[in-house]
Amino acid sequence: MTAGGISAIVVCFNEEDNIRDCLESLKWVDEIVVVDSYSTDRTLEICREYTDRIIQRPWAGYGDQMAFAHSRATKQWVLRIDADERVSDGLRQEIVSVLSRSADQVDGYMVPRLAYYLNRWWRRGGWYPDRSIRLFRKEKATWAGEDPHPKVTVAGKTRRLRNPLYHFSYRDISDHLRRINDFTSISSRQLRRQGKKWRWVDNLFRPLFRFCRFYIWKRGFLEGFPGFFVAATAAIYVFLKYARLRELELEARREGGTGRAKP
Repeated sequence: MTAGGISAIVVCFNEEDNIRDCLESLKWVDEIVVVDSYSTDRTLEICREYTDRIIQRPWAGYGDQMAFAHSRATKQWVLRIDADERVSDGLRQEIVSVLSRSADQVDGYMVPRLAYYLNRWWRRGGWYPDRSIRLFRKEKATWAGEDPHPKVTVAGKTRRLRNPLYHFSYRDISDHLRRINDFTSISSRQLRRQGKKWRWVDNLFRPLFRFCRFYIWKRGFLEGFPGFFVAATAAIYVFLKYARLRELELEARREGGTGRAKP
């Protein structure tokens, strides 16, 4: 493999439909660390076929859970992957190649992510390339960002990789809408904790900007109705995030609070 080895970290809860394909794509790494939030389906049973490094821990938020998994990795390099993602063959080969050639000069690698949804791969329409640091030297990385989208920051040089992670983002439209509901609730609370104030301009123009970015600038219109649907739901996500921020402000006023959201 590579000097120091690679630990893959996976955070999951009730992912029996996804976890096998995810772990199959990781069989080439030196170690797989799974942090599970007490799944009630067959997730753990499937994970045990691939690794004995399984830790159960109550859900503490996306960022906290990822940071915990990171801390339990024992190899020099850490590959962070979600249960609904897969390492493509091209990405696996590229990782092995770069770590054997230039690992001493680089501390983190940014990986593009290619989503599969509505029976197509989304190279257009706003979701691609969605690059983030996914492979990093364990001791050089820390976690930043806010739920539900934490990110890794690296103290050192980073480089882009070319081959993507495959992302099987939503099972269907119902799953897509459910996650919009969940994530906008989390995002609005994060905005509130950051001291952000609701403004008409945000609720009016940010969704419009997101729709135009996905549908026009990122050429979602070339995907037909699915491209329109993805752009529209991206705009709805932004609209609901700020609408819920307003809702939190109004709740705080009714309760006579100081403006902080409840945890």
